[in-house]
Amino acid sequence: MKAKSSRALLFIFITILVDVIGLGVIIPVVPSLIEQLTGEGLSAASRYGGWLIFSFAAMQFLFSPIMGGLSDRFGRRPVLLFSLFGLGIDYIFHAFAPTLFWLFVGRLVAGMFGASFTTATAYIADI
Repeated sequence: MKAKSSRALLFIFITILVDVIGLGVIIPVVPSLIEQLTGEGLSAASRYGGWLIFSFAAMQFLFSPIMGGLSDRFGRRPVLLFSLFGLGIDYIFHAFAPTLFWLFVGRLVAGMFGASFTTATAYIADI
């Protein structure tokens, strides 16, 4: 394996690791965050949390082909970096969300940019 391809693989794996760690860190925090924002109990917070997860997954489903097309046109690395930037924006939304609406906006943004797994697997296939 060439040194360039091993560096590319390292970049891909670190990108995916940051993406997955971000999800792993945010998921346990969401129920208490929703409880604080809404003032409702754990039952309502879990219902809202389910809708947040659904909105994230729906946006990933819709934007995976778009991110794939962008990565074909502009290159895999710029699209992966752009998706990491979008996920950073999502975490800022979560940190400063004054209402439940802004949590949903953040999850929708994360779903749009979180469709980077398809780009990462295409990048691995390329090298």
